[in-house]
Amino acid sequence: MPITMQGLVVRLALRRQSRSCHTAMGRPQVVILGSGWGSYSVLKHIDKAKCKVVVISPRNHFLFTPLLASTTVGTLEFRSIIQPVRNAGFQDPHDFHLAEAVGLDVKGKKVKCRSVLSENDYEIPYDKLIIGVGAVPNTFGVPGVKENAFFLQEISDARKIRNKILTNFEMGLEPGVRTSERKRLLSTVIVGGGPTGVEFGAELYDFVKDDVSRLYGSYQKEICVTLVEASHILGSFDARLRKYAEKKIRERERFNLVQGSVSEVRQDGVTLQDGAEIPCGMVVWSAGLAHRQFTKCLDVPKNKQGQILTDNYLRVKGVAEGNVYALGDCADIDGFHLPSTAQVAERQGRYLAKCLQQQPEKVKKFHFRSMGMLTYIGGYKAITETPEARFKGFISWILWRSVYLTRLGNWRLRLQVPMDWTKAMLYGRDTSRFD
Repeated sequence: MPITMQGLVVRLALRRQSRSCHTAMGRPQVVILGSGWGSYSVLKHIDKAKCKVVVISPRNHFLFTPLLASTTVGTLEFRSIIQPVRNAGFQDPHDFHLAEAVGLDVKGKKVKCRSVLSENDYEIPYDKLIIGVGAVPNTFGVPGVKENAFFLQEISDARKIRNKILTNFEMGLEPGVRTSERKRLLSTVIVGGGPTGVEFGAELYDFVKDDVSRLYGSYQKEICVTLVEASHILGSFDARLRKYAEKKIRERERFNLVQGSVSEVRQDGVTLQDGAEIPCGMVVWSAGLAHRQFTKCLDVPKNKQGQILTDNYLRVKGVAEGNVYALGDCADIDGFHLPSTAQVAERQGRYLAKCLQQQPEKVKKFHFRSMGMLTYIGGYKAITETPEARFKGFISWILWRSVYLTRLGNWRLRLQVPMDWTKAMLYGRDTSRFD
């Protein structure tokens, strides 16, 4: 198989890196897979003077996912919630790889990678490995989901949804469009009543209430949003907060809550298991998580959900040397199940960064205590649940914004986000459409 010049450069760089794995100032090489909450937390807090850190990720940025739904309608701009990975600081520019992990050689202590730019395959050696590859949307095998639905997990997903919303609005106003077709185009179905689905519905409701009436006039009255959930929305919240959220959502005109399961997703709508059909112009799918192919192919113990099992020190079970760790959505502590949330992953990342810098005998077991949950439900209202108290309404919305503003990664984002909020409030959301 011929080697391209680009491939030759990559191999020479990797050969250099392989030689330096054990010799660069005597520091161990720590390889981090992924750039999500857990992996990025390790990268930010680890002492890079004590170890050589290498990151392998198919994206070159960290995404602040709690505010992702706000970008779908222009409340926030896309770049206001992402932080480039390289800004975390690498002593060698070769230590970040825009690649996807496709295999693992535990005995040889090497990660098999594939570049997302050139599709070149190569290997990265490690002394310690941290697996934080996250998860992907779970389609549950429902026909048509992959082909016809939109997901909301990455910035690219939010951009596609934003374009689809604006495209449907403009198509609905074209001359000659029948009333029934216009109503279909202006209808959206959200599948999944977790925080992602509810917050996207909340942002869409605010957009329709604040901006569509100004920009599209009376056509605002033809817009319809349907949220489909198999059981109850926001099932992880206290029952009283959940009922409050349901009450507020049901009070809204043309916003429907449907309890049921989707059996098929078509280009022009969805079919429920009871045979009911809901015509729509867009389906947003946020019904759960599944595991990446890399996680599936690993020959290590896993739980019933397919997550990598670890001990209380986040070490992957079945790896005798104890030099492979896993955290975040792709992992689960054996006998101590934790929810797949950003809060858990971020805390695990901090823990691992500290552990890797301590003597083994001084390392304590990972312990997690939830700081609480927040979800925006639209109309300047939110719900908040903490171990000490519960809040709802406008005060909770203030708390929701304040908490996430302080949790943003750096001061650039902490300046950009409130500026975006202010612009949207004073001048309306940006409805520019671009591919």
